[in-house]
Amino acid sequence: MSLFRRRKVADTAGTSDPVAAVSESVTTAESGAEPATAASGVVDDPQARAAAEADAPPRAVAVEAFDRSGGPFDVSEVSEDDDRLSLGGLRLVGRQGMELRFEVEEATGRVIAVTIGLNGSSVQLQAFAAPRSSGVWDEIRTEIGEAVVAQGGACEEQDGPLGRELLCRLPVRTEDGRTAHQPTRFAGIDGPRWFLRAVFTGPAAHDAAAAQELESVVRETVVVRGQEAMAPRELIPLELPQQPEQAAPQPEQAAAADDLKPFERGPEITEVR
Repeated sequence: MSLFRRRKVADTAGTSDPVAAVSESVTTAESGAEPATAASGVVDDPQARAAAEADAPPRAVAVEAFDRSGGPFDVSEVSEDDDRLSLGGLRLVGRQGMELRFEVEEATGRVIAVTIGLNGSSVQLQAFAAPRSSGVWDEIRTEIGEAVVAQGGACEEQDGPLGRELLCRLPVRTEDGRTAHQPTRFAGIDGPRWFLRAVFTGPAAHDAAAAQELESVVRETVVVRGQEAMAPRELIPLELPQQPEQAAPQPEQAAAADDLKPFERGPEITEVR
């Protein structure tokens, strides 16, 4: 599959999940995919295309590669028994009070994203395959910016703790039906044959102090790309964490175990239709 599934902007604008709306409105070509034609409802009008490009955000300029010496890490760069929580394509270090929420594709049952909640903020993580010879964040950054503007939002490119980032204001619908704008930060890190996308919401999207702990979680993340052949931008599969099978502990043992849990599972698994 491509990095972002195709969906008309009109179907997603103003939804309760603006990050999903932006992600699903960005169209990227899969390996071997044919360009859109009039038969698919998209007409290649040169004049219309020129006008759209004139209004679009400027193309991102390639910048110096982000220094990954402090993470995120490739699985080849860390020990296998480092006590990180295994989620298939990602391994995470726990934090006190951390909550995890998983997004599951309804049609296939695949886990497509994990969202980490901590201290009133959250970061959504997804990992994708990337070409061996080059990264993809420069190109994807531009596509995200175009999608945000198309949905009535605003986007600004900046240098951040995780390299080149996008600080966006995404349109959301309030309970009384009005449109507000939610600050959202998109960060991307290119690794060896993989790309990790991190989307910050809550205070961590615009407050440097509030973002530090979640940024540390991202930096300590390990990406497990695998050796199998994958198309560029294909989602690296995730898995729900395994629950160890063991005898039920006594009350005093259970209390002690609760104090040592590095993760608290979130209250829900989101199904993506």
